Amino acid sequence: MGPASSPRSRLGRGVQLIVYPNRFGATLAGLQRLLDGPILRDVFTGVHLLPFYVPFDGADGGFDPIDHTQVDPRLGDWDDVRALADRYSLVADVIVNHMSSAAPQFLDVMERGDDAEHPGMFLMMGDVFTRGATEEDLLRIFRPRPGPPFTVVPWGARRRLAWTTFTADQIDLDHSDPETQAYLERVLQALARAGVRMVRLDAAGYAVKTAGTTCFLTPATFEFIRRLTGRAHELGMEVLVEAHTHYAKQVALASTADWVYDFALPPLVLYSLYTGDGDPLRRWLGVRPSNSVTVLDTHDGIGVMDIGPSQLDGHQPGLLAVEQIDRIVEGIHEHTDQESRASTGAGASNVDAYQVNTTYYEAVGRDDQRYLLARALQFFIPGLPQVYYVGLLAGHNDLALLAQTGVGRDINRRKFLTSDLEEHLARPVVAALFELIRFRNAHPAFDGEFSHAGAPGVIQMTWAHGGHRATLTANLMAGRASVAWTDAQGRQRHTPDLLEPDWHSAGGTSA
Repeated sequence: MGPASSPRSRLGRGVQLIVYPNRFGATLAGLQRLLDGPILRDVFTGVHLLPFYVPFDGADGGFDPIDHTQVDPRLGDWDDVRALADRYSLVADVIVNHMSSAAPQFLDVMERGDDAEHPGMFLMMGDVFTRGATEEDLLRIFRPRPGPPFTVVPWGARRRLAWTTFTADQIDLDHSDPETQAYLERVLQALARAGVRMVRLDAAGYAVKTAGTTCFLTPATFEFIRRLTGRAHELGMEVLVEAHTHYAKQVALASTADWVYDFALPPLVLYSLYTGDGDPLRRWLGVRPSNSVTVLDTHDGIGVMDIGPSQLDGHQPGLLAVEQIDRIVEGIHEHTDQESRASTGAGASNVDAYQVNTTYYEAVGRDDQRYLLARALQFFIPGLPQVYYVGLLAGHNDLALLAQTGVGRDINRRKFLTSDLEEHLARPVVAALFELIRFRNAHPAFDGEFSHAGAPGVIQMTWAHGGHRATLTANLMAGRASVAWTDAQGRQRHTPDLLEPDWHSAGGTSA
């Protein structure tokens, strides 16, 4: 499933890494040294570089750019980005909804108002509600956190209400303005010149506001995504749309761009592991878009609105009932010894009230076997798999960073120094995950057809291509998984323990 105009994907099917360069390698060049080094060499075929623009460490961890046509010099320069793009399929963010309140264009607007050089770039409440807004109009607006999406800002000698979907530090853009359109064009061209193969449209669902609607994923938003996707294709790049929303909307989004996230997967896998019930996950496999990026963890929390009833239309049921979702949330809190509770909700400065903040390794109770089972499910499910850098190292919750910043999502944004890396890379669960990723990258069965079956407490997934086969059997009740596969000579092989795999015995895979 995907847009008819989509180019044939040049990204391959190998596993990609999601990473903050400053938190894993310290700089862009340092990140490349890690990826090209003896331990991580050939583990990843692609890299999603989280924002490396000016500044990478703003109020929202780089998602509040002052200028994302410029690489933050503390991380490197465009040559460093191109060097990564020469070795890996590179993904980069385009923050389409907003800019930093510290951007020079907005500072100019605050000082000079209508006399500023580009006052039309920034969206004010009155730009949408030209005849004023009723109470009903305002209550209809969908926002990922409590309260109205407006902030009082100076506008020369007067004040106005700026549209601020996320925080007061992130001023929403007006995409009907020619200068905003020119700005996005400059961003796309800079990324294309650097060899980026995919752009991720961050917060795309909020980008276009229309009076009398929810201002989220409206028909005008879908048209905006289609236009931006078309332009990215002209520049030789594919498009990944980021939106946490009801699963039916996610399916609809899949027809507008090259890729969408399977944000339903992380909570559904947890539900399967917590209850032993794989039926909801198997039902999702029957309807999910095939052009999905599969993740268990990202720089954000574990979303739950993606599997629940529609936040926009209460008549649309979710993949799970509300009480089942509550079981997941309470299960996460229990498995993390309540650490996730301290980092989730309005009390922890969260941008998104519908996410639970924790590392995925903590969410499975720091159980190595269950963690590898979850990763095996992710890698066997069709799509483009991505692994977050903290998840790659089976990372623990960073309570010290949470206490320091008070930002809930920072519990899953640990900065790994060289000494930390050496300690984590020596852990058996991390070494086993590397081998599982290499198996997913190399085995030819994953170029073929996917099928799945199940019994109470068990999910079985199979890939077949010519004479090659790879089958995952996941025992949800026991929290254990095994893989059977054909080696390069067509012989049947089997690894009963993902923590101590022997993928390459007697010929191994065709890697």
